[in-house]
Amino acid sequence: MKTKLSAKEIKKAFLATVPVMTGYLVLGIGFGIILNTKGYGVLWALAMSVFIYAGSMQFVAIDLLTGGASLIAVALTTLMVNARHLFYGISMIDKYRGAGAKKPYMIYTLTDETYSLVCNDSATRAVSDKHSYYFLVSLFDHIYWVTGSVLGSLLGSIIPFNTEGIDFALTALFITVFVEQWLDNKNHSPALIGVGASVLCLLIIGRENFLIPAMIIITVLLIVIKKKEVSTNA
Repeated sequence: MKTKLSAKEIKKAFLATVPVMTGYLVLGIGFGIILNTKGYGVLWALAMSVFIYAGSMQFVAIDLLTGGASLIAVALTTLMVNARHLFYGISMIDKYRGAGAKKPYMIYTLTDETYSLVCNDSATRAVSDKHSYYFLVSLFDHIYWVTGSVLGSLLGSIIPFNTEGIDFALTALFITVFVEQWLDNKNHSPALIGVGASVLCLLIIGRENFLIPAMIIITVLLIVIKKKEVSTNA
């Protein structure tokens, strides 16, 4: 699987992922430390970060592992936590079309942060092969997460840590991505719709069940807005 990017373009892909790197290393270290304190060593951290690669779900998985959850409970919890990726995937159909052998890995590694970078069309205007650029962005982000998780597990086995509050790093990273997208885009209506729908569902339905209804409302509203924009420009 070869990329068709020049050294300059590869550097551009790396530099684009630097903000994610800082967040993933810190967050991954937090995950590795917590996992180690629960009795699961570095091989568990490595395997989970390579084969699961879902930040929020990996934190949840720690409690599922230690609590002896059933396979059905694990499956339903995973669906609830990662339901947003169903909508991410739909919106990436056109971008990933024609990606060839790179496509399965790009689909697998489509995290929230990678999604925000891939959706930045301005970053690929001077790139010779967009699919190779998307692949490298996905690969770099994955490497950061795996590296952070392994480092955290190793640190946790050497230095005793108080893990209280470490999992808040995930929330902090989401806020950072949101702020970055807000500053990079002039059209803030999608962000406002996302915040508004999420807060509304959180207040009405509660924190345990608000995610999927909020995502459905956000998707419907964005589709309606998109259709209006298309009809207006036609």
